[in-house]
Amino acid sequence: MTSKIIGVGNYIPSQTITNLFFDKHHFLDENGQSLKQDNTTIANKLREITGIEERRYAQKDQVTSDLGFYAAQAAIENSGIDPETLDYIIFAHNFGDVRFGAIQSDTVPSLASRIKHHLKIKNNFCVAYDVLFGCPGWIEGTIQANAFIKSGIAKRCLIVGAETLSRVVDIHDRDSMIYSDGAGAVILEISNDEKGIKSHLSASFTLKEKDYLYFGKSYNADNCPDIRFIKMDGRKIYEFALLNVPGAMKKCFDDSGYSINQLNKIIIHQANEKMDEAIVKRFYQLYDATVPENIMPMVIHKLGNSSVATIPSLLTMILKGELPEHRIQEGDIVLFASVGAGMNVNAIVYQF
Repeated sequence: MTSKIIGVGNYIPSQTITNLFFDKHHFLDENGQSLKQDNTTIANKLREITGIEERRYAQKDQVTSDLGFYAAQAAIENSGIDPETLDYIIFAHNFGDVRFGAIQSDTVPSLASRIKHHLKIKNNFCVAYDVLFGCPGWIEGTIQANAFIKSGIAKRCLIVGAETLSRVVDIHDRDSMIYSDGAGAVILEISNDEKGIKSHLSASFTLKEKDYLYFGKSYNADNCPDIRFIKMDGRKIYEFALLNVPGAMKKCFDDSGYSINQLNKIIIHQANEKMDEAIVKRFYQLYDATVPENIMPMVIHKLGNSSVATIPSLLTMILKGELPEHRIQEGDIVLFASVGAGMNVNAIVYQF
């Protein structure tokens, strides 16, 4: 017995933010000094390293739970189920609902509870809770849902990943250009056939790596020092990911029992195109193999890094035929993988 995906959905905000948006920003380093490069050079370097040309921002009247609700609605409609039959609603995010122009995060009640309310679910035994696990949060929520299903306490779960990172960035930090908003969701259901989750893996590296991603003050010393923004040590994250993620992916894939030539797609968290390419290359090197063509779909160029939303949103786009160069067919083996704040790493092998 395992669990399989019976419905997918996403919500991609309509507000497109190109790299030109940042042309008038005053970027500073961590010491508060102006960067030497002009903003055009900074934007071109960002595109060269991360692949990001555009990203999406939520509308001013939207918050994270709104985006998650839209994705959840789409997944429920795609599955054709009655939402009253859901046993769990698991919402992966990291910063709660942050209203436009505000400096506070709102997480009470939980965002999962808000989605359940908006879905008008009357079933009191549909349990709604949130997961905070960095960018790998949606995969972790899916792993938890699978555990509930395999244990017999649930038959059907909704797992949502949504974020509005545009609300928690320091406008004086060039790393703010990476982040975006979005949402994705899936319905997971009990399965007694060959399809579904075949293996999974999770790990948290905290002894030395805990603060590679953190909340810190603005690089502008004139701003209130008590207001915090998302910050990262990009070099250390890059080195950490290349050192630890390929091996974790291999362990998870080996546990599935498949051979490397049976793998059809790798859907990986998209924070940096070059980093993802290097991770996948090292993963295949562990098998003394070369990376197959078209193995890793990428949408970071147009959607940026939307944290927990990237993987379920990308999966939805593929299954709905919105990426003509990428298809997932019945029987295909897909490896999902993510890395992020914590530092957390996880992976799932899934047969469609």
